[in-house]
Amino acid sequence: MNRTDFLKTSALAGASLITDPVDVRAFITRKSAQKYRTAVVGAGWWGGNILRCAVQAGESKIVALCDVDTRQLKKTSEELSKLTADQPKLYRDYREMIATEKPEIVIVATPDHWHPLVAIEAMKAGAHVYVEKPISHTINEGKAMVKTARQTGRICQVGMHRRVSPHNVSGREFLRSGKAGQIGMARAFVYYPGGAGQPTPDAEAPKEMDWNMWCGPAPLRAYNPTMHPRGWRNFLDYANGTLGDWGIHWLDQILWCTEENHPRKVYSTGGRAIKKDSTDAPDHQVATYEFENFTAIWEQRSFAGNMAEKTHPQQAVGVYFYGTEGTFHMGWLDGWTFYPSDPKKPVIHQDAQLDKPDDQNIALLWANFLSSIKTNKLPVCDIEIGHRSTNMALLGMLSMKLGRSVAWDGKQISNDPEANKLLSRAYRGDWQYPV
Repeated sequence: MNRTDFLKTSALAGASLITDPVDVRAFITRKSAQKYRTAVVGAGWWGGNILRCAVQAGESKIVALCDVDTRQLKKTSEELSKLTADQPKLYRDYREMIATEKPEIVIVATPDHWHPLVAIEAMKAGAHVYVEKPISHTINEGKAMVKTARQTGRICQVGMHRRVSPHNVSGREFLRSGKAGQIGMARAFVYYPGGAGQPTPDAEAPKEMDWNMWCGPAPLRAYNPTMHPRGWRNFLDYANGTLGDWGIHWLDQILWCTEENHPRKVYSTGGRAIKKDSTDAPDHQVATYEFENFTAIWEQRSFAGNMAEKTHPQQAVGVYFYGTEGTFHMGWLDGWTFYPSDPKKPVIHQDAQLDKPDDQNIALLWANFLSSIKTNKLPVCDIEIGHRSTNMALLGMLSMKLGRSVAWDGKQISNDPEANKLLSRAYRGDWQYPV
């Protein structure tokens, strides 16, 4: 025994009047961290990313993987075996998994249209939930998720990791300090190269996949090879296009940095000027969000990529905040940059700090999730925050479908019964829309 261990043992034994060496050793032995029974629903690429961070955090025992595609179950299970000795059971139905395994944490990484039902079922069964963004396919589903979290007292974290990414946090502090002046406008955007594409014929679903269950409460349409495993975001029965995918991250940054909860008016337009493939989501879209003291704009385009618009050699993405003292760009791979209005002042820049291999900061968000479970304090991206940011994207899609602007009070569209009908949608078969 070295001197440090001797002093530690002597002090503890003396203070507690423990004389038996076995009891002393048991008293000072460090207890292993609690292992939460953890399961994932949606065992594809992104679910695997979250799962890896959960394992590396060292506080989860992975008890189950659930996916309607046994190929994804097999692949993720094999990759997991390289990280942990846990041997999770494999399921194709999340309801059976939750009832049988009784997980304490459920990761929801399914396509968007499944997020509400899985998250609500897990919280009602007593599990804390980490759910991917956007939290829902329609606005009223999100309301039901917030209600369930509050009624059950479960922690529900939404996977918007930019709220913990170091450069995003410091960039927000810069804006909140007033160094960019009064913000009068913000422009969020993502531009991808691409062309018209070609239609892909529908086909029989793979034998390893339960296509009916994949569609679930959403419309049952013919399987198309471009939809699975990662192309579903551009099919509007199951997602909300680029605005629902990329847009939510950057619209959330606008709400976060300005400390706003919601816009008061939304107008969006867009369409499919170029795309001729099998998808049905817009290939370009512009949405305008009117706040009390500033205007926010979202722009996306999946064609005509060019070097002139890139903020980084690999991408054109982020938010420009336009203030009276200059222009501030909050980016991803490129960190943040402030361009002063005064040409005599230097440009200020901070590099990004991102985790590999995905250039995300999921591990930091997962750590916050675990801390929230232990302290029973709301996480940095609580379900209500995720609901507000999801609503930004969903209101943009809703306005585009209507072909006109909508006034939003945070809960409903004022004096517009036709628009309010689009806050929900009919579920298929026996699936029940959450209340």
